[in-house]
Amino acid sequence: MRTPSNADLPTNSGPVSAHFADESRPKREGQKSPPPGGPKGDQPPPPASRGLFGVFMVVVMVSMIYMLLTSTGPGESISTKEFERLYTHTPQLIEPGSVEIREDMVRAMRRAGPDAEAAPVYIPINAAAREQIVGEIARITGNDFRTRTASVWLQLVFLFGPFLLLILLVWFLISRGLRGAGGPGGMLGNFGKSKHRVMNKEMTGVTFADVAGIDEAKEEVGEIIEFLKNPKKFAKIGGRIPRGVLLIGEPGCGKTLLAKAIAGEADVPFFSISGSDFVEMFVGVGASRVRDLFKQAKDSSPCIIFLDEIDAVGRRRGSGFNTGGHDEREQTLNAILVEMDGFTPTDGVIVIAATNRADVLDPALIRPGRFDRQVVVPLPDVKGRVDILRVHAKKVKLGPDVDIEKIARGTPMFSGAELAAIINEAAIMATMANKDFVEHEDLEEARDKVKFGRAKKSRVREKDENKLVAYHEAGHAVLQALLKDADPLHKVTIIPRGAAGGATFSLPQKDRMGYSLKWLQSTMRVLCGGRIAEARAMGDVSTGASQDIAQVTSIARMMVLEWGMSDALGFVRYSGSDTREMYLPDKAYSEDTARDIDVEVRRIVDGAYAEAERMLTEQWAKVEAVADALLRYETLTGDEVHKLMRGETLGKPTVAELLRAEAKRAAEAAPAAPAISETRTDLPPGALPSPG
Repeated sequence: MRTPSNADLPTNSGPVSAHFADESRPKREGQKSPPPGGPKGDQPPPPASRGLFGVFMVVVMVSMIYMLLTSTGPGESISTKEFERLYTHTPQLIEPGSVEIREDMVRAMRRAGPDAEAAPVYIPINAAAREQIVGEIARITGNDFRTRTASVWLQLVFLFGPFLLLILLVWFLISRGLRGAGGPGGMLGNFGKSKHRVMNKEMTGVTFADVAGIDEAKEEVGEIIEFLKNPKKFAKIGGRIPRGVLLIGEPGCGKTLLAKAIAGEADVPFFSISGSDFVEMFVGVGASRVRDLFKQAKDSSPCIIFLDEIDAVGRRRGSGFNTGGHDEREQTLNAILVEMDGFTPTDGVIVIAATNRADVLDPALIRPGRFDRQVVVPLPDVKGRVDILRVHAKKVKLGPDVDIEKIARGTPMFSGAELAAIINEAAIMATMANKDFVEHEDLEEARDKVKFGRAKKSRVREKDENKLVAYHEAGHAVLQALLKDADPLHKVTIIPRGAAGGATFSLPQKDRMGYSLKWLQSTMRVLCGGRIAEARAMGDVSTGASQDIAQVTSIARMMVLEWGMSDALGFVRYSGSDTREMYLPDKAYSEDTARDIDVEVRRIVDGAYAEAERMLTEQWAKVEAVADALLRYETLTGDEVHKLMRGETLGKPTVAELLRAEAKRAAEAAPAAPAISETRTDLPPGALPSPG
């Protein structure tokens, strides 16, 4: 039973500021489709299916010609004895003068007889029996026959025809490969060609009006667009536009969206390509594609090159063990370094790259002169989240009870892509419920679904398991409400969601630039409350606290290794550099220090557990009240939990009462339908659809 927190702890504390909307936008009215082949209107190459059809037609024609040349024509094959019987029959059944001796057969015309109709007949001839068969025919007919010799050209066709057809087929395939490659490289020539896509502002459909929450990043890239539109303005005082801009941010922050907005605002060619498009199975292909990309960009300058996911080819050289693939990646990186700031000037070509792994990029790639600017695209703050939600909310119908600010406040550490998913999921839920607009409860459910998974309302649990989950979540909720340094309690539920059997949600009042020691200690105590409550109520423990244990341990280790919050180990950072690129872990301390770290982590966790146990023991009556209410109502809001802790009662109907009322209405509408039994008031949550 996980106790989800609305903010996952980062590996390092950094500023959390602004953000912009996600990358989905419908095509604007009046927008024209791009011409085939790019802006220049070049005709696209023929599809691959046409080439396969041509090969198939060549094979069919060769087969038909071969069958035509080798066929003997219509007729019946007979032996020499049958021929003699027909020729000497009275009346004669072979047309006089129709006997003809050819290279491969003796052919004649048979008259209609009592047992057969008029039709040609022939006697096959091979080289070994030719003289014998010709002699028999001469004896039978008294030399009354004609001879027909084969054409010299036909013999040449039979001899050299198959070889000529094979040569023509090979030439056909090679010529098509040359046309497809667009140059003298043959069928493999297009491997060295860049796979970029040329875009313009009509093709993207995205402008700066669609980017919300990151005014600083928009200003920085706006300077580049201003330079491309008016370069003389900067040349007056000798300013030089940056050669490259590196967009850095977490996944889903919208780095690609910002690049699309740049393409939508700048009236210059926009070359877009992914870092993985440089890598192929052939050695040297990546470097060749880099050179081809920059060559075409220089011919179209001023222009912009956008390299998405540049960490695929721009990783630090010399780290780890060298392999063949690593060497190929280094060649591609070297080509990029030379093209961006080599002997050949690249004035008018601006490179924009995006990555979420700036820590693994090669230092030579991010130095001034190549990527002069590094624009951080962070997760949005509460104001940025409001702007992003409003941008996406324009596409759906919202009800009068929707509070965008409340949703934004309850989604800390959400990226722009996740916020867009919340609006979309809420619209889907409202549609499935046959609503005319999206209500606030749809947005709340969509937020929980995006972050923690779909609620499993149909899952049936045993009574004891249901009680265990209720006390587990009640332990979390009571501590969340009691600790003033923890985030305010938002709601608690025992309906399974995702991988968790229940969930306790908090609602931060503000975004945090960092994490204080008091907040970390309070959060750890809240995480320990679930195991403590279920152990006291059930006399046993379960595996439901596994995620709580993982989060507590992670916080404690970060406090010791990175944040210097341990009195025993002091103001020292013990965690090494990024170890995801290393085969062996990076550990810059001794075995004795490692032992001290383990002891200190255990001390911090044990302290949080002991304090949580003391608080729950003193407030156990409140835990029982909340747990009983969860068994009756399944879901409680923060205000309802506070009422229960003050000793007040809740005046709302229970789940069993709602189910009985629903069954009564169904029975009135359809008398034959069986009513729900009164004895099923102890059904576990989710046994029937929730009336809410």
